[in-house]
Amino acid sequence: MRRTVKELLVEAKDASELMVDLAYAAVFFDDEDLAREVVKLEDRMDQAVHEMRVLTILAARSPDDAESMARVLGMANAMEEIADAAEDIARVVLRNLGVPGELRDDLRHAEEITARIRLREGNQLASRRLDGLALPAETGMWVIAIRRDVDYIYGPSGDEVLQENDVLFLQGPREGVDLVREIAGAEAYGLEPPVESPRLTNLDRAVDILVQLKNSAEVGVGLAYSAILFADLGLAQEVSRVEDRCDDLYAELQRWTMHAAREIEPDDLSELRGLLQIGQSSERIADAAQEMTRVIEGDEGPHPVIAQALKEADEIVGDAIVGEGSEAEGRSLKDLTLETVTGMYVVAIERGEQWRYRPRGNRVLAAGDRLVCTGPEEGVARLREVVGDPRPFEPS
Repeated sequence: MRRTVKELLVEAKDASELMVDLAYAAVFFDDEDLAREVVKLEDRMDQAVHEMRVLTILAARSPDDAESMARVLGMANAMEEIADAAEDIARVVLRNLGVPGELRDDLRHAEEITARIRLREGNQLASRRLDGLALPAETGMWVIAIRRDVDYIYGPSGDEVLQENDVLFLQGPREGVDLVREIAGAEAYGLEPPVESPRLTNLDRAVDILVQLKNSAEVGVGLAYSAILFADLGLAQEVSRVEDRCDDLYAELQRWTMHAAREIEPDDLSELRGLLQIGQSSERIADAAQEMTRVIEGDEGPHPVIAQALKEADEIVGDAIVGEGSEAEGRSLKDLTLETVTGMYVVAIERGEQWRYRPRGNRVLAAGDRLVCTGPEEGVARLREVVGDPRPFEPS
């Protein structure tokens, strides 16, 4: 049965976001299985985008229709670009280009990583519902997708029952990976803690910049989807700022990588190729995120099918800055229960020049943090009151 444009857009969005997470995880773990998952997903993306192009051509019956459907195609093309860039990151692993050990050490400092785990013989998870397993409470890991045979279940609900040989994709703290692997019947990775370098080298600087570039690119994609969902030009401008920062970071990465090339052995130069490939692909992801936001520019706005595909909601996007000495300073999102108290859901947090998209409940807020949230219009004023932001909110 032929799928609708809306269904294809939903699949393309979910697949492209998962591909980015898995591609970086493949580098972190030097895991070819993870990298191959990215390639499988990219094949599905190609098929979905091809079907969308066919359907949009068939749907255009007038110049106005063609103009409107061109925005759908623009969205699809940007998603495809994100998928292609993620595949290029994964192929750094598959082609054995290598990356510096310092990069994996830096990634181990990340508060949240992505892992792939197959349910093996003797596992404790099969035939049980996700909400009955309490994985977030027991391990800190969240199941973000499941592959069952050749099909993917994105954002599975709590009533999803796991089956033998399911492949789980999870996000959470590094130490949670082995906890889930143990109950899934797999061997523990036994990851060693990062080794502290006695001095900061040019390669260390390049690696630090690449990690910032990776994080910024991921945030750009998340903010772009939120901007489109809520037709929020202010949020689209934030995506443009993130993209500008990614451009600057990539230029810095190139500079420090060239400095590093003078310090390492010739046999290790291939690792720098991998570093630059990941950097270039990350910058492409940020470019594609900015390109996606073009669909909400102009008087026409996005085609209705785009908003329907992402989510229909009577919500707005608002922001609030955590004030010094407020009740929010030094407390976690979980403790504050902002969704209950204000009705607002935290989409992202900006701290300095760093963004954290989809923050978990254990994220502790600091004075000066900027929260980007979605929810009912009346919730913004209450949110600002809770976090100590004195700015008045003027409803539209």
